Amino acid sequence: MNDRTDRTEFADVDAELAGRGFTRMVFELDRIESLLDLLGSPQRAYPSIHLTGTNGKTSTARMIDSLLRAFGLHTGRYTSPHLETVRERIALDGEPVSEDRFVAMYREVKPLAELVDQRSSEPLTYFDMTTALAFATFADAPVDVAVVEVGLGGAEDATNVLQAGVAVLTPIGLDHTEWLGDTLEDIALHKAGIIHPGATVICAAQDDEAARPILERCLEVGATVAREGTEFGVLRRAVAVGGQVLTIQGLGGVYEEVFIPLHGAHQAQNAAVALAAVEAFLGAGTKRQLDVEAVREGFATASSPGRLEKVRTAPTILLDGAHNPHGMTATVTALQEEFAFSKLVGVLAVLADKDAGSLLELLEPVLDSVVVTRNSSPRAMPADELAALAREVFGPDRVEVADEMPDAIEAAVAEAESDVPGELAGVGVLVTGSVVTVADARRLLKR
Repeated sequence: MNDRTDRTEFADVDAELAGRGFTRMVFELDRIESLLDLLGSPQRAYPSIHLTGTNGKTSTARMIDSLLRAFGLHTGRYTSPHLETVRERIALDGEPVSEDRFVAMYREVKPLAELVDQRSSEPLTYFDMTTALAFATFADAPVDVAVVEVGLGGAEDATNVLQAGVAVLTPIGLDHTEWLGDTLEDIALHKAGIIHPGATVICAAQDDEAARPILERCLEVGATVAREGTEFGVLRRAVAVGGQVLTIQGLGGVYEEVFIPLHGAHQAQNAAVALAAVEAFLGAGTKRQLDVEAVREGFATASSPGRLEKVRTAPTILLDGAHNPHGMTATVTALQEEFAFSKLVGVLAVLADKDAGSLLELLEPVLDSVVVTRNSSPRAMPADELAALAREVFGPDRVEVADEMPDAIEAAVAEAESDVPGELAGVGVLVTGSVVTVADARRLLKR
């Protein structure tokens, strides 16, 4: 089979997956459980670390993955959404699975999925299928441990068939309120559903309203909980070239001089959560600390594409997938603390169901001006609608509209470079508002 045939096959599979749709009317686990039963329950072939939360899940998952590999373990990682290809969602030893492997596993799963579809009132969704593909791929590899991020919520998410021994909860904020409820307590209750009997729970600092249902769930099922700020946390952090240097209080002791090539206090928090999760998984605790050099190696090689990711210089272009007020607050804080832009222009495209007004209000103090556009999602907010909101916050003179992403980036770069004498070292462009926005920009800028 030649390369062109391989690419055609993968494109066909990609299209078939997309044709299944991304939403369902009823949230329950019966369909994914039936499919995994037919596959021989691959998710039982390895231990897992399961992550939920509102923001920071993917970055934390990637750090956990990197740390585990530094200790010599073969890893499977399942995260979503993807930036460029669905293969990013299913990683083996830190790398997206190949097109060949993805297609071969899909061909094995497809006929069984069709059996389940025939017996169900609703067909398996895109996310159901990628979840089954990930679990089957990890069993086939095989991996020593799977690091798995939920898709939405927790209790009724397709990944919650794992019943993982280590459950991780990153910070919880208001997002997906149409599905999970419009209070932190409601959302936390859904997310706490990944905590199963006997699990060790690693919990980032939470608002009291979110912490309560998490602790109640732990008591209900007899889970052990370690909380940021009590059992673990960041003791010190300092900005460094290309990232930051941390001193982290872990479950097993203090880890000093830990460099992470990621920006922002939120990434430092994610690092502390990731380290505690790996300590719990590897059995470290009050009497035993992990090897500090392996920890440093794991963090130094961690990455998180699309999270304050620098893709160009002169002017600097940063991509950040913040899409809700909680995430944008962290992004803006990082920009203020770790970057010294003399001029920063934004490119903003958001999905229609997001709180665009709050995102604009958070960005206004750090942006000199903003170019609003729309991304490639069918759920994207129209550029004119976003522009109207932006003018209310920024004023009409600081807002420009571009119908397409390439035009928006070109306009932002031109604006950033205008009226700047000499070097462009302090000039930047921030592309943000959605993971889809980042994916669109990344494809254009990395060509």
